[in-house]
Amino acid sequence: MKLSVIVPIYKVESYLRKCVDSLLQQDMVDDEYEIILVDDGSPDGCGVICEDYASRHAHIKVVHRPNGGLSAARNSGIDVAQGDFVQFVDSDDYLEPNVLKALIDRAETENLDVLRFNYQNVNEQYEVFEPNKVSKPFVDYCEEPCDGLTFLSERLGFGCYAWQFVMRRKLLEDCRFKEGVLFEDTEWTPRMLMKTKRVSSIDKIVYNYLQRIGSITKSTDETKKRKTLMNKMLLIDSMKEQMEGLPDKRWFEGMISQIALSIIDDISIDFFDERRRLLEEIKSKGVLPLSDFHAAPSALRKTRWINFSPELYCVTLHLKNKC
Repeated sequence: MKLSVIVPIYKVESYLRKCVDSLLQQDMVDDEYEIILVDDGSPDGCGVICEDYASRHAHIKVVHRPNGGLSAARNSGIDVAQGDFVQFVDSDDYLEPNVLKALIDRAETENLDVLRFNYQNVNEQYEVFEPNKVSKPFVDYCEEPCDGLTFLSERLGFGCYAWQFVMRRKLLEDCRFKEGVLFEDTEWTPRMLMKTKRVSSIDKIVYNYLQRIGSITKSTDETKKRKTLMNKMLLIDSMKEQMEGLPDKRWFEGMISQIALSIIDDISIDFFDERRRLLEEIKSKGVLPLSDFHAAPSALRKTRWINFSPELYCVTLHLKNKC
């Protein structure tokens, strides 16, 4: 079998059929690929929908598991996957018709470990839109194969989406998703790529990334905000650990700076009373001065300001936000 498509599913009853239908509208015969639907203890009708599809399509498998989060669901899919290659698809997103064959043919012909493809944002009316015109800076879809570190430093940019790759299943044998954390894609993507020797890209729109109102609205829940902040701190630790001993640390230093910028913004707006303690924690991680590698103009201005005085940046942003 050439390909396993793994779909983690939780509370997406309104979107699931469009997702699965798009996986069936492909130019591969049924015995060339399998669709693995992982019902992550979804409390709505997703489990029934999964079983309905499996009853009508022999190449669809269903895994029912207790709720454990996105990482756990993906790992459960990996456990039962049999394809030479694996692709992840989130259950509220969907693929373009007849795109999988070209991906697998290219990966096989060029003996690739990983093939990265292009995507587009869609809204809940399934209309294409780009909320940020510079949302993919420093991304290079060069087709010449390279190793994983070169791909990180010169071609990936900072967009880390597990669903943007087709990869050999053997890479995932000891490269699972970290469970129980936020930002699992950002933590996992460099680990996966650093295991590869031949990575390439195809500048072809394959994937439709649904921007749901509920998923892009910032949480007002204090507990969730604090969990997000702490997980960003842990993500910095992971990046520092992953880059240890590498001859080229630029991508990791740039990503750490992006994360640190986000943390300091959070501190300025939501945790201003704790800013001294939290800024000291940032400093203790050895991330200052921040790197300006692949920094967009707005991020570059923030980086320079923070490197001059994190405290002054926090106070200024806090006062600006209160106005």
